[in-house]
Amino acid sequence: MEVWYGAEQVPASLGAPGDAGTVVTIGIFDGVHRGHQAILTRVVERARQMARPDGERPLAVAITFDPHPVLVHRPEARLPMIASLADRLAALSATGLDAVLVVHYTLEFADQSPEEFVRTWLEGLLGARMVVVGDDVRFGRGNSGDAALLEAICRADGLGVEILDDVRSPSGRRWSSTWVRELLEAGDMGGAAEVLGRAHRLRGTVVHGQRRGRELGFPTANLDAASAGVVPPDGVYAGWLVRSPGTIALAGLRAGAPHEERLPAAISIGTNPTFDDVPQRTVEAHVLGRADLDLYGEVVAIELVRLLRPMLAFDSLEPLLVQMRQDVLDTAHVLAVPIPGPIRPEDVTAG
Repeated sequence: MEVWYGAEQVPASLGAPGDAGTVVTIGIFDGVHRGHQAILTRVVERARQMARPDGERPLAVAITFDPHPVLVHRPEARLPMIASLADRLAALSATGLDAVLVVHYTLEFADQSPEEFVRTWLEGLLGARMVVVGDDVRFGRGNSGDAALLEAICRADGLGVEILDDVRSPSGRRWSSTWVRELLEAGDMGGAAEVLGRAHRLRGTVVHGQRRGRELGFPTANLDAASAGVVPPDGVYAGWLVRSPGTIALAGLRAGAPHEERLPAAISIGTNPTFDDVPQRTVEAHVLGRADLDLYGEVVAIELVRLLRPMLAFDSLEPLLVQMRQDVLDTAHVLAVPIPGPIRPEDVTAG
């Protein structure tokens, strides 16, 4: 999948005479949940159905926005993204899209009329032959464009248009980013994974922490929770630490691809109440059985599979160590991986 960061990276040949053009959808796609996936899959299907006798077909393209429009219109809002841009692109790639255009969202961009947006970006820039969107689509100045207006513009300009009804879960609730956020805030990682179609990921740079874990035989990779994304409640989770080259991820590496190294991990989220020297929330991942990982400065993803227990304060070191060992055993059980032996502090070689 190609990624175009701005209009200047879009091939000039799109929409030229004789070009097959594109089938386009638009959206923020925060989380790329099952509802998004249904729309994106339909875009890919329509592009394939529109293949010409010479074998050429339109490109299946999605337009997405960064930063989130809410953060531009209301800078005071606190709205961490469900998925980082890298993980959003990876999930978009997994749907079979040919390309994604990442538009830098600004107040100037937002001031376009709905007609200007369609004719400048979809028709003029991308050479759209068809537009596929959900029935809740909004676009243009003040979100004044809706599905009915989009259909009218496309019909007037000779573009195909397909408006998809809400895609709903078996329970009847509409798949949505709001639902994902509710589940994450409740610590329901299984429920969030059901809506997303995959485990929830946090992403960030590994930073130096208190170095206490290595001294106890539980070395951890530490991420700043404030910049990691939507972080669920404090507690200990079973999950995975995922390593992948950042440049490949930004180019749309599919989740679970061979380039990714997935390591089973017990993950602690919180301020560690047993000690009083951790002023802010952190995300700490202990990779099971590994004492040699040196991840400082590396961008990693943390996948959260299940909440094991709430964060607890212990009166002394001994019960804490017993509980941390139990966390390792519980993590291995949840992830169905071999149980590692204990790590001696003197065996930790990570920097």
